[in-house]
Amino acid sequence: MSPFTLLILLFSLGLGTIITMTSSHWLLAWMGLEINTLAIIPLMAQKHHPRAVEATTKYFLTQATAAAMLLFASTTNAWITGQWEIQQMTHPLPTTMITLALALKIGLAPTHAWLPEVLQGLDLTTGLILSTWQKLAPFTLLMQIHPTNPTLLILLGLTSTLVGGWGGLNQTQLRKILAYSSIAHLGWMTLIMQFLPSLAFMTLLTYFIMTFSTFLVFKLNNATNINTLATSWTKTPTLTALTPLVLLSLGGLPPLTGFMPKWLILQELSKQELALVATTAALTALLSLYFYLRLSYAMTLTMSPNNTSSITCWRLYSTQHTLPTATSITATLLLLPITPAVIAVMNY
Repeated sequence: MSPFTLLILLFSLGLGTIITMTSSHWLLAWMGLEINTLAIIPLMAQKHHPRAVEATTKYFLTQATAAAMLLFASTTNAWITGQWEIQQMTHPLPTTMITLALALKIGLAPTHAWLPEVLQGLDLTTGLILSTWQKLAPFTLLMQIHPTNPTLLILLGLTSTLVGGWGGLNQTQLRKILAYSSIAHLGWMTLIMQFLPSLAFMTLLTYFIMTFSTFLVFKLNNATNINTLATSWTKTPTLTALTPLVLLSLGGLPPLTGFMPKWLILQELSKQELALVATTAALTALLSLYFYLRLSYAMTLTMSPNNTSSITCWRLYSTQHTLPTATSITATLLLLPITPAVIAVMNY
C-alpha cells in the first residue's frame, strides 16, 4: 500500500470518529460510523491472505448489520417522537434497539462472536486499531443516550465480563486472548456507564493505554501464539521481564495502573447499592486474571527447546521503534498514584 493511500485511509478513520463524537443528529452520527468502517476495511484486507479476507468480510457484514439496525432505530424514534437528536431518546423501543446495535458494533456479549474471529485474521497493527480506535465512536454514542431500561446495560456488562473471562481460558492464540480481554474490559465500562459516565470514559482511556503496550510488546517479539512467547527471553530479556507486569496490569492487580478503574467501578457500584453486581464483576475478573497469569508463565518461566548448546537465539537487529513501547509500558505500570487527581477531575 502506498504511503499516500495509507495517509488518506488514516485521515478518513480519524474523520469518521470525530464526526460521530461531535454530532448531535443521528444521521450525522451514522455517516461518521460508515466513514469509519469503510476506511478500515482496506487496512484489514491489505495482506491478501485468505484469513485476512475472511476477517474483513465478517467485519464488514457485522458492521453493516449494526449500522442498518442503528439507522432503522433512529428513524423509528423520529417517527414516534419527531426527534432526531441523540440526547432526546425517550421511547424504550428505539433506545433498546440502538443500544443493541452499538453493542454489536463494539463487540459486547452476547453480540461478541465476530470479534475473536476477526481479530485472529488480522496482523497486530490493524488488530490494535480495531481494539482501540474503532471502539471510540460507538462508545461515545452509548454514553450520550440514556437507556430507559437501566437493567439492559447491567445485563450486557455482566455477560461481557463473564464471557470475556470464560472465553479466554482455553485459547492459545494471542490475538484471540486479547479479543476476549477487550470484551471483558468493555463489560466493566458498560456496568458503570449509566451511573458515572466520566469514570467509564476514564476506564476506556486506561484500557487503550494497556492494550497499546500489550500489542506493541507482541509486535516487537513477532509473537502470535503462546509457544512463541517462550523464545522472547533470549531475544529481549528486559522487555520480557516487564511484560508480565503489563499483563497483570490488564488483569487489574495493584499497585499497577489497571487496578485504578476496577477499584473505582466497584466502589461506585457499591454506592449505588449494587453489591451483588459488584461481587459478580470482581469474581469474573479472576477468570481474566488466570489467562494473563498463563501468558506471564509462558513468557518468563518456560524456555523453548534448543538443539544447539548456545542459549542466545540468532537474530537480526530489530528495526522497530521502541519509544512508543517504552512510553506506553511506563504509563501502564505507574499511573496508579494519580488516582486522587483522576477522582478530582471526574467530580469537577
